[in-house]
Amino acid sequence: MPNRKVILNQEVDGLGAAGDVVEVRAGYARNLLLPRGWASVWSEGAEKHIEALRKARQSKQIADHDEAVKVKGELESTSARIELKAGKNGRLFGAVTPALVAEALQAATGHEFDRRQVALAGHVKTPGSYTATVRVNDTITANAKFEVIGKA
Repeated sequence: MPNRKVILNQEVDGLGAAGDVVEVRAGYARNLLLPRGWASVWSEGAEKHIEALRKARQSKQIADHDEAVKVKGELESTSARIELKAGKNGRLFGAVTPALVAEALQAATGHEFDRRQVALAGHVKTPGSYTATVRVNDTITANAKFEVIGKA
């Protein structure tokens, strides 16, 4: 089967970060990356899309290494809170998204984060304590704790 070039819309483990152009097997692109919105089909006209993703990724990242280490320490030492509406059984209406986590971390630390910098290990649909991986810059990642609270 031939390979296919795609543009990653978000970080995909083992492939790259948002804005990277990668070549993958056609089936992998067709069955996983494209339907989930993790990637877009590459074309010569997509160069503007690639540049926009790269600029968005770099504008939120911290360039100074010492500042990035400081932000990593803040992220790992604080816990953010996310309050969402929940049913009587405690299950949340909807799910916690990386965008919600980024907003909560911004409120807790005062540093601005983009949803593309936040990766969740799985679906968060119940109240409790969780950990998200935050890409502070290209070389530094932090494990940020957050608590999901269900409200009636």
